[in-house]
Amino acid sequence: MRPILFDLNNSGDLFTGLCHELNAEAGQLNRRHFPDGESYLQVVSPVSGRSAVVLCSLNRPDEKLLPLIFLAETLKELGAGQVILVAPYLAYMRQDHRFNPGECVSSVHFARLISQSFDALVTVDPHLHRYHSLDQIYFIPSAVVASAEPVARWIQQQVYRPLLIGPDSESEQWVAQVAALAGAPCEVLEKQRHGDRSVTVSVPHPERYKGHTPVLLDDIISSGRTLLETLNHLQQAGMPPAVCIASHALFDDTVFRELQQRTQQLITCNTVSHPSNAIDLSALLADAVQRFLTR
Repeated sequence: MRPILFDLNNSGDLFTGLCHELNAEAGQLNRRHFPDGESYLQVVSPVSGRSAVVLCSLNRPDEKLLPLIFLAETLKELGAGQVILVAPYLAYMRQDHRFNPGECVSSVHFARLISQSFDALVTVDPHLHRYHSLDQIYFIPSAVVASAEPVARWIQQQVYRPLLIGPDSESEQWVAQVAALAGAPCEVLEKQRHGDRSVTVSVPHPERYKGHTPVLLDDIISSGRTLLETLNHLQQAGMPPAVCIASHALFDDTVFRELQQRTQQLITCNTVSHPSNAIDLSALLADAVQRFLTR
């Protein structure tokens, strides 16, 4: 029996691509809000005995979580054989430690809520900092899709003599991986702190890369401050305008316009629906989902 795919995001091309790659039926929902703001949800498509896949990228998670949980629980009540969450962007990963007394370690509690309502989880490049894997906080099977290979392929096809640049040491491992796949050199910016308020940032070896196109890589663009600061340093080093690439486009319209003005091109993966999306991950996400689908 074909799986059925529900979209809580209006995900456009990613939803269409996943339907095609999974040979899935597009599930139909009725959704609206009552006058007091409560959510109404109705599953229209028959799901009894079928594998149900829910696509919901979890940017703006607070407004999405309740409808997501309501949908998962309703699908199970209606007899779905399994309910799999595809969350290309997975929220609530930054608070992975109690840094100050009384703080909520929200990554743990968010993971518990998702794990209670879903049978499996598929995501892209989660921000694993102090966690070695999602298994430390999620107690359902999970699959992590890496964007490095399609990002490297896009760079090979679209950028002349690329030099890949990471904005900080945290990006070094991912940047090096993409660079190796793209067959391109890479550098990571060096930061030197001269006091509480004074920091200098430099490109380690700009003289080596005359004639190269800088490609600035990051996993998430949110406020855009790190990228804008990095673009300033590249300009001061005499390098041409950079191409910027990120897995997850979390920025608002103001940041988007500012980055567009300062870069050759701003490109993101289609984990969060945005006009900058140019790298399609639907085939990789479908492959990950297939591992969990029961036959």
